[in-house]
Amino acid sequence: MKAFAILAAGAALVTAPAFAQATDPLAQVEAEQERTARVAKQIWDYAELGYLETRSSGLLVDELQKEGFAIRPGVAGIPTAFVAEWGSEGPVIGLLAEFDALPGITQSTSPTRDPLADKHAGHACGHNLFGAGSLTAVIAIKHWLEATGTPGRVRLYGTPAEEGGSGKVYMARAGLFDDADFVIDWHPSDDNSAAARMSLANRSGKFRFHGVSAHAAGAPERGRSALDGVEAMNMMVNMMREHTTMDTRIHYVITEGGKAPNVVPDFAEVFYYVRHSDADEVRALWTRLEAAAKGAAMGTGTQVDWEIIHGNNPTLPLESLQLMMTEKLRALEPIEYTPQELAWAATIRESLGEDAPEQSAAQAVEDYAVITGYGSTDVGDVSRAVPTVSVRTATWVPGTAAHSWQAVAASGTSYGAKGAQQAAKAMVLAAVELYTNPQLRETAKAEFIAARGEGYVYESLLGDRQPPLDYRR
Repeated sequence: MKAFAILAAGAALVTAPAFAQATDPLAQVEAEQERTARVAKQIWDYAELGYLETRSSGLLVDELQKEGFAIRPGVAGIPTAFVAEWGSEGPVIGLLAEFDALPGITQSTSPTRDPLADKHAGHACGHNLFGAGSLTAVIAIKHWLEATGTPGRVRLYGTPAEEGGSGKVYMARAGLFDDADFVIDWHPSDDNSAAARMSLANRSGKFRFHGVSAHAAGAPERGRSALDGVEAMNMMVNMMREHTTMDTRIHYVITEGGKAPNVVPDFAEVFYYVRHSDADEVRALWTRLEAAAKGAAMGTGTQVDWEIIHGNNPTLPLESLQLMMTEKLRALEPIEYTPQELAWAATIRESLGEDAPEQSAAQAVEDYAVITGYGSTDVGDVSRAVPTVSVRTATWVPGTAAHSWQAVAASGTSYGAKGAQQAAKAMVLAAVELYTNPQLRETAKAEFIAARGEGYVYESLLGDRQPPLDYRR
C-alpha cells in the first residue's frame, strides 16, 4: 500500500503541471507558436489573390483537420471559403481567418526596398498573419474547452477575398453566421488597440465602354473612342467631388485604355470605389456615378455597361465587447523582441519619415476610443449578422501604413508573427470570457439588437450577384 501511495503521489506531481497547462488558455497559445510562424510564412510565400487562394485555404484546412475539426468546404459558392467547427453544445463562437494578398506590390523580408521580380502580389495587409493567428487561437480555444469541460462550440470561418472581393458578404448572405452567438475578429496593424471602430461602407464596380476602332490618323472620323468615354466619365466624377459630403471617398483606376496610340480603342474600362459612413449614401452616390457613365457614353458616341464587383456595409462596433477586449489586451505581457528584430525594425523606421512613432509604441496599448476609420471591410456585414468584437495588434513597425512594402516585409518575418501570437492570446481570453460570462453575453446581445434598430432587415450592397471568382484574373 505504501509503495502504491508513493507511485500515486509521483503521478500527481507529473499530472498537475500538465493539467494546469491544458487549462491555461495563454499556455495553449504559447504551445502553438511554431505553428503560427510556419503557417504565416507559408501563406506569405504563396501570396495568392482573392478567390484564387487554393493553397492558402488548403493549408489552414489541413491544420484544422489534424486537430479534429469538422470541415465544410466551398461554402457560399466560393471554392476557397470554409467553415471548421469543433464541439457539440454550448455557445457558438466563431473566429474569422483571412488569407488573400494584394496585387501589384511585392517585397522581400529585407528592411530596405527590395521588390521581387518573380512575384505579382504581396501580403501588404498582413492577411497571412490574420489567417495564422486565428488558426492558433481557434486551436487553443478547442484545447481549453476540451481540458476544462466547458460547454461550447468553436468555429473558424475561412474568409477569402477581403481585398475588393467581399468574401464575407457572400458568406453572411448565405446565412453562415446566423446560428453563431459571437464572432471574434482581428487585424494586423502598427499598434495595439481594441477601439470601437466603425468603418466606411463601400461599393466598387467596373464601367466598360464600347466604341468603334479606326485608324487614329487615316480615318479618325470613323472611330468612336471607348477611352474618350472613360475619360469623360472620370472628368464628370471628379467635378462631382465638389458636391459630396465630407465622409465621401471616391477613387478609380483605368484598367484598360487601348493598346496603341494610332488605333482608336473600341474597348476601355475603369474600376471605381465609392465609400461613405452611411450605406444609403453609398447607394445614392452610386446612382450619380451611373448617371455620369451614361452621360459620358452619350457624349462620346459609345456604349457603356457596368458590373458591381463588391460592396461592404460599415462595421457595427459594440462597446460592451470592445471594452472587454481592451481589458484582455491590457492584461497581456508586452511583445518581446530580440536584438536582431529590433535592429531590423530600426532600419524599417528610417524609411517611414522623421515623425514615425518610437518602436516602444509596439509594446503599448492604445487608449480606448470610439472612432470612425476611413477604410472598409467585409467584416461590416458579419457584424450586422452577429455580435462581433475586434482587436488590432502590432505586427508592423510603428508608423507603417497598410498596403505598403514595409507591411509586406514585416508580415513575412518573426516580428510580424509575434504580433499574430499577441492577437491569438487576446482572442482566446475574449473567447473564454464569453463562454463563461452569461451576463456579458446577455448585455452584448441586447446592445446588438438596439444598435441594429427595431425591425432591422439585412441588405447587402451587392444585390443578388454571385461571387466574382475571376475578379483578380
